[in-house]
Amino acid sequence: MCGIGGFTRFTHSTGDEDTLQMMGQAIYHRGPDAGGVYLDDAVGLCHRRLAIIDLSDAGTQPMHSHDGHYVIAFNGEIYNFQPLRAELIADGYVFKSQTDTEVLMALYAKYGEAMMDYVHGMFAFALWDKRNKTLFIARDRLGKKPLYYYMKDDHFVFASELKSILPLDFIEKDIRADAVYDFFTYQYIPDPKTIFTDIYKLEPGHSLTVTAEGITKRQYWNVSFSEKIDGSSDDIASNLLNLIDENVKERMISDVPLGAFLSGGVDSSGITALMAKNSDAPVTTCSIGFDSKKFDEVKYALQVAEQYKTDHHELTVSENVTDKLETIVKYFDEPFADPSLVPTYFVSQLARQQVTVALAGDGGDESFAGYSKYGIDQLENNIRNRIPSPIRKWCLPVLHGVFKYVPGRLARKARTLLYTLSRSPAYGFFLSNSFLTEECWSGLVRPEFKTKLGGYHPSSVMLKHYEDANGESHLDKVLYTDIKTYLPGDILVKVDRMSMAHSLEVRAPLLDARIVEMAAKIPPEEKLKGKEKKHILKKAFSPYLSDDILYRKKMGFSVPLADWLRGEIKDISEKALFEQPTGISDFFNMTEVKRIWNAHQSKQYDYSSEIWSMVMFQLWYKEYMAG
Repeated sequence: MCGIGGFTRFTHSTGDEDTLQMMGQAIYHRGPDAGGVYLDDAVGLCHRRLAIIDLSDAGTQPMHSHDGHYVIAFNGEIYNFQPLRAELIADGYVFKSQTDTEVLMALYAKYGEAMMDYVHGMFAFALWDKRNKTLFIARDRLGKKPLYYYMKDDHFVFASELKSILPLDFIEKDIRADAVYDFFTYQYIPDPKTIFTDIYKLEPGHSLTVTAEGITKRQYWNVSFSEKIDGSSDDIASNLLNLIDENVKERMISDVPLGAFLSGGVDSSGITALMAKNSDAPVTTCSIGFDSKKFDEVKYALQVAEQYKTDHHELTVSENVTDKLETIVKYFDEPFADPSLVPTYFVSQLARQQVTVALAGDGGDESFAGYSKYGIDQLENNIRNRIPSPIRKWCLPVLHGVFKYVPGRLARKARTLLYTLSRSPAYGFFLSNSFLTEECWSGLVRPEFKTKLGGYHPSSVMLKHYEDANGESHLDKVLYTDIKTYLPGDILVKVDRMSMAHSLEVRAPLLDARIVEMAAKIPPEEKLKGKEKKHILKKAFSPYLSDDILYRKKMGFSVPLADWLRGEIKDISEKALFEQPTGISDFFNMTEVKRIWNAHQSKQYDYSSEIWSMVMFQLWYKEYMAG
């Protein structure tokens, strides 16, 4: 795992070798083992290396092809590089290393940009074609590895993280208004936007071709829900298990110590079981627990660890959250507020003390319908379909308005349900993903900022993907939407930044594109079967996991956020919100912010999501804008 960066110099002297050294040093944590730069009249590349495969100096980057035609800076792992390498050797290609990096250059020499059809893995890379004066940049299919780029006034700069781009003297840190609204709605900023104007994220499954004539973006992969698998549930589960097992074995190839994140949930437990099956030595596993039993899954993780006799390590997150919060924020570069970033930081820290590579269960929920919101959304949609359109359109909004004046928790739930049922299925799913109600937003937002937004609404992000989905069922469409938004914008950002903060590589077998493609072909009723979520995945893992693990209530990687904001992180949160002269006060009515804070502290209402988002925004603002 590594970090990359660079720029073009087609029309501007964008930077020199010192600039590249600075860009690389900014992401030193992504690759502490080695660093290098490449510079010519047209392009500059930098690289930080975390050595995983071929630990010799032959793996140092930027790497040059044996014929001198290509230079590459690569971040990630190509899991099928060995069979690809064998095919290229048969074609006469002579390799000078054992790395997957060199395989990428050979593939480009043979196939050009069509090389993307052949590689499977997690990656972001920049390949400079010296003969054709073309810079080819690509990001993996699901978005496991990040790639940012700045594009303005013929300047083009790219990097694994924003902190490599922002120090360049021509970069203006102008906050993008619609990205602020997106953040407070989703707790992350969906691609291709970033918090800054003129800086973008390259979308998953996309590539950029950069020449002196301009920049071309192309989508080289997309997941399709249009075709469905025929066959019995047993056959589907068996084939799925075989495919997952193959991907686990691929991801166990490493020249450094390797282990697993083990939460005690279905996905991480299944991955751990298959690792144990394919390993001669005990698997190293790491788990994070909490003082609050409501959020603690350690006993389930321990059950799996004992079953497979793993070398198990545990850490309880009860202290130091306040001490680490500002440090954690620095690694995200833009506002990010998924609370599970805290345990992810600590489990990565724990794992890095034991291993350099860890396998994780990420991706099972999005592909196989594992989140509680899918069951709730499906139930709501079934109710919606039974209500005549005129009643949904005219009567439900009136009832929603009536319940607005009825106090109590049940009335609030009724109001929310009535509003959701009155909207389209796509908008209903947006509401299940929103952390900020329109009512709350209207009370918070300053009039001048609302004017600046010009009618923009964050729902447009999810509605577009829902409409683009080619599946027939509502569940197909919402899974596609999450694969395009929540997965790359939240889950994978969190895992990448928190693991790389500790120079730890995390591999997710369930996020192999071939598994995601197979999952998309599995009928919806095999994923969400009545109230049972992830039915087919649980069936696939059933030979290896007990019913206690497979069918217990899902907890998720959650934290006791409401209690933290009233206790452990209260002081740092209050200071961030009310002692900083700029930040959220540029966008929000601080009188309303204070009202929300007081209502939460008095336990009148749980505003933990809204307050946490504001705190994380303020801590980010202090680090990246106020300093």
